[in-house]
Amino acid sequence: MSPRRDTKRHERTVHLLERATGPLATAAIAKMEDKLSWYRAMPPEQRSWVGLVIQAGIAAFVDWYRNPRHARPTPTADIFGTAPRDLIRAISLQQTVEVVRVAIEVVEDNVADVVGDDDAPAVLEGVLRYSREVAFSAAHVYARYAEARGSWDARLEATVVDSLLRGEADEGVRSRASALGWMAEGGVTVIIGRPPAVRDNTVDDIRRSARKAGYDVLTGMQGDRLVAILGGVEDPVRAAKSLVSHFGPGPVVVGPLVPDLVSAAQSARAAVSGLVAADGWPDAPRPVAASALLPERALSGDQDAVRELVAEVYFPVAEAGPVVLETLAAYLETGASVEAAARFLFVHPNTVRYRLRRVTDVVGLTPTDARDSYTLRLALTLGRLHPPHPE
Repeated sequence: MSPRRDTKRHERTVHLLERATGPLATAAIAKMEDKLSWYRAMPPEQRSWVGLVIQAGIAAFVDWYRNPRHARPTPTADIFGTAPRDLIRAISLQQTVEVVRVAIEVVEDNVADVVGDDDAPAVLEGVLRYSREVAFSAAHVYARYAEARGSWDARLEATVVDSLLRGEADEGVRSRASALGWMAEGGVTVIIGRPPAVRDNTVDDIRRSARKAGYDVLTGMQGDRLVAILGGVEDPVRAAKSLVSHFGPGPVVVGPLVPDLVSAAQSARAAVSGLVAADGWPDAPRPVAASALLPERALSGDQDAVRELVAEVYFPVAEAGPVVLETLAAYLETGASVEAAARFLFVHPNTVRYRLRRVTDVVGLTPTDARDSYTLRLALTLGRLHPPHPE
């Protein structure tokens, strides 16, 4: 066959493909509705976006097939530029590959009817070549989007964490956290410690561990501090144990449980104060609750800790009755000796023991425990210096 006749034949094939573009796209969409359950479940607007991609893909193939030997397929802009960027969030790369596969199957099933049996093999060869480039282009688009989204998410997450640590949380913080995938409605705690020497994958490791344990998480580096904010928490210390291995040497402090993300600044404030004061208790457990560091925090100048010791320890003991407060003071002043306190108070040692158990019942601290005794002693001193208002 002469080159001229080959050219005319090729032009005829292209013309037939152009005429079939619409029917082929319609057939592909119908086949997707039949085979792809995720496509059927999509909102109408998003399905129309996928339809645009199908139509653009078939049209771009026909345009390239006019001269397939001298032009390398470049389908990225021709196909993926037709749909909104939101389509990347609506369907995954795997689903995009499924769309390409369905389109190829439709062309293979109908190409002989469109161009005839003689020209069908050449068209199919072009379809396979072009679809390979489409798959590469799709992977490139998704990779580029993931890289851009990752950088944006990292900056947004750093902003949210910084706002919470500075006590500037508001409803805007909740909205930004939601964009990062935060879904927890309650049970929020803040965990703070020092970062490890090698920080390359620390943040990603914390995210994986937190999500594996079932918590929502926001995390990041704040100077020489590593911060993790967890949501969906019931026991803060237990939650922190799932992450503690990702922190560097030194104390890891867990802030109190708060009801929501907007309130996380309160937990963060206690955790930061605890980290500053943790050196005052070298034998503290790891992780340690910020509430367990109340004495050290109060001595380091944390007025919230002072108020908490007075309101949560001194005042309840005082309300339990003058003799309970007097007995506790005598016990602490006589070297934590039940017998010495009994002699000082002119009562039986069992009376002292009974009153000390009353202290435990009221505030949950055991006077005979060395650490609890230290906390009680400091609370009594602060209570005398800063008596709370009756209300």
